[in-house]
Amino acid sequence: MTKYKNKKPIEVEAILFNDLNHDEIADFCFPQSVKVGGGYTLLIPTLEGEMTANKGDWIIKGVKGEAYPCKPDIFEVTYEPVLES
Repeated sequence: MTKYKNKKPIEVEAILFNDLNHDEIADFCFPQSVKVGGGYTLLIPTLEGEMTANKGDWIIKGVKGEAYPCKPDIFEVTYEPVLES
């Protein structure tokens, strides 16, 4: 096994799914079509197939404009806010 690290920091846009912001997330994910699932979930088509986002998950827009969900604990250790100057 070989270890790897990021070559450079990449800024991403993200939005927290709180179950009250379906329209905002649909606009954020456009042109991907987000579907509402059962029990406070969203179904998001990704490059790897359809993924489920649960209330409290972050929705991230990747470097190619693709949207995908991220669990809050992973988001917390991976990302930090960008301070605008």
